[in-house]
Parts: sequence; C-alpha cells; structure tokens
Amino acid sequence: MLMAASLVLPCALAFTAELTHHRLTAMTDEQAAPWRGYLERSAEHARQDEATLRAELTTVDRQPVAAPKGGDFRLSDDTDRSWYAGDEAARLADAVISFQTPSGGWSKHLGYAKGPRTPGMQWTSQSEPGESPHYQATFDNGATVTEIAFLASVWEATDRPDCREAVLRGLSFILDAQYPNGGWPQVYPLEGGYHDCITFNDDAMTGVLELLLAMTDGAPRFRCVDDVLSQRAAAALDAGIATTLALQVEIDGRATGWCGQYDPLTCAPAAARAYEPAALASIETSHVIRFLMGLPAPRPDVVRAIEDGLAWLDAAAVKGVAKVKRDGRTIYVADGSAADPLWARFYDLDLGRPLFPGKDGVIYSSFEEMAMVNDKLGYDYYSTRPGSVLRTGQKKWRKRLAESR
Repeated sequence: MLMAASLVLPCALAFTAELTHHRLTAMTDEQAAPWRGYLERSAEHARQDEATLRAELTTVDRQPVAAPKGGDFRLSDDTDRSWYAGDEAARLADAVISFQTPSGGWSKHLGYAKGPRTPGMQWTSQSEPGESPHYQATFDNGATVTEIAFLASVWEATDRPDCREAVLRGLSFILDAQYPNGGWPQVYPLEGGYHDCITFNDDAMTGVLELLLAMTDGAPRFRCVDDVLSQRAAAALDAGIATTLALQVEIDGRATGWCGQYDPLTCAPAAARAYEPAALASIETSHVIRFLMGLPAPRPDVVRAIEDGLAWLDAAAVKGVAKVKRDGRTIYVADGSAADPLWARFYDLDLGRPLFPGKDGVIYSSFEEMAMVNDKLGYDYYSTRPGSVLRTGQKKWRKRLAESR
C-alpha cells in the first residue's frame, strides 16, 4: 500500500505524471525493457490510427472533419434483453462499430445518434481537425468498455459476426493498453500529460476491471471470446486487482482510500487538472470498494482492503452540511439539522482532511473560501454517493462474508 505524500500548493504546479522514454533512463535495462516495449506499442497504435485516416482522405479528396459530439454512452441495467435484437440496437451497433479506432478503442462523447462515421471523419469529437487527437480512444466516462459491453449484447442476441469482431478487437485493445505494472491509463494510445496516469477518476480503471470480471465470470454475452483471449483477460484482471490493492493509500500506518490518479511509473498519487490534486477521492474510493466486493471468493488481502476502505469512508463522512442553491449556484452551508452525511470530493494525504481545489489552481481548506474566489466551481465538492456503499453495499457484503464462513 502507498504511504501518504505531501501536497504541493498551488496544485496547478503539481508534477504531471507523464510516461516518457526519458523517465526510463533512471531504470536498469531490465526494469525499463517492458516499459520501452509498451511505449513502442503505443506509438505504433497511434501511427496506425493516423495512417488509416490519412489513407481515407486520399480517397475522398477532402480535409478531415470532426466526429459528431454526444453525451456519455451509457447502458441501462434494466434494458430488456430483447431490445438488443431489434432494429434500434442494430442501427446503434452500426454506428458504434464505425467509430472503433484502427487500434481498437473508442473515444468519448460521440454522437452515435447521428449515424455511422464516414471516410475522412475523425474518430474523436474532442479535438478539431488539424489538432493533435484528443481522447482518440479512452476509458474515461465509460468509453470503450461500454461499447464493448453493448456490442457483446447485440452479438448474444443476433450472432452478428461484425459485433463479435469488434468485441475481440476491443478486448485486445484493453490488454495492449495495460501498463506492465497492472494499471491502465486514461487514454491509449498515450496522449501525454495527466492522461498517462493510472486513473480511477470517473471510473476509468474500475470500468475496465468490471468488464474483465464479467468476461472471466462467464457472462453469456462474452461467450464470443475465445479461450486464448479469455486467459489473457483473466491474467490482466489479476494484475489489475493486485495493482488496485497496492494503490490503497496509508496515512500514519492505516489504510484509507484511493486517489483519482497515480504516476504510472512510481505509483505515487498524482494531480490532473488544476482542480484535481493528488488527494484521496471519496467517490472513486466507494466505486473501487464496490468492485472489490463483487469479486468471487475474495482473498484475505481483498477483504482487508474492503474493510479498511469502509472504515475510512465512515470516518470521512461530513455531518452538519447542507446543499443549497444561491444565485443560481450550488453551494454548501453549515446546517445542524442536515440529516444525511456528505463526503468531500477530495481529502488530503497527510491527515485525511477535506480539500477544496479551485479552478485557479489553489487548494483551499474550506468550501466557503474556495467558492468566494472561484466563480466556476468545476465540481460538486460534496457528494452523498459513498453512502450507498456504506449502507446497502456493506449490508450485502456482511451477509456474503457470513455465508462463506
């Protein structure tokens, strides 16, 4: 488990955990070899994406155009399975497959409702034509893993070979994107900057682990995955779980929760955007705990990580604070009558105290101070979401543990 590190103020000056060949020079040749291979593979995937788009442009004789923008691609757990065999799912599958990058992943916020990608169109909506690709393929906001799960469901319902092929390519992409130490970056091929971090923020790595768990747990929609790829996925899942356990932060010798992102090489907590410092993240911690709770036959180290994480979330709850609207802004005020506990978005790595980073790059000790200086807050700085793990999730967990003994 990681020990706490000192915070850097203002957080805009915090170290950006980028993976580069230069950083590997501090390693021995043996240590650096798998990382050099990873960087070369990432660069080759990037060249493949670029070359494919360039070749398309020669056939259509035009400049590249941006992909249409849309919201997060989400699947409802309540969707009737028969829907995946219908015309609406078929049209959506056509669009989703068309936006799979040559390297095998998907971007985020794509407007699938506007139909399939056309030759010469970018795979990402997050950068303008002529700019370096931004979020070309990513695990952020459920991207890539949701597309794979959707196409696997369509394959299960229809036996469409193109859906199976896209699922297999997507799984290979996930396996290629995994770092030698078992983590996953937010963006692959690597984009640089904080996108290279091992990322739990917005469930990037947790989403990958959940998908791999579903594959290895025998979910019917993943029967399309052959034995060789399934074995590789199982090994990747084991490595990812081991890394997740190792990244749980200790403060004064006591295990707490997880950060939003970590340096890919040192595994030290890392900053991302100006208002995303190297800090414990309550929402991401609750999601990691929920994933670990779902593991079959959890080992003692998994049980310990869950129990320590639950204890930290319980201790980190903030009481006597209410969420209100004032002048069109969501703010938080002291209110002794507030019934439900809240959790700060971030907690420092020294004492586990709530942090309030502003878009100005400064970390404040209270929400009031931060909101007074920053007109645009950037985050909902308190949340009730971790409470569901402490209530419903913990009850189910305790019952499961009792039944297994």
